[in-house]
Amino acid sequence: MSVPINRVALIAGMAKRNINCNQLVELSGVSRVTITAARSGKSCSRKTAEKLAAGLGVPVETLIKEG
Repeated sequence: MSVPINRVALIAGMAKRNINCNQLVELSGVSRVTITAARSGKSCSRKTAEKLAAGLGVPVETLIKEG
């Protein structure tokens, strides 16, 4: 099941931690292509959203777009 990613929250989370895409790859274990797609507002699996959230140190609900 895919979930819509809140691209603004993802980009803000990266800015808050002062990390770039390559650093988030290392922290989350998610591919650069997937992170780039999520930053563009594409949906991803719940598991991927959880990995991104863990890499950013935020709850997964922060990254999932409501409604």
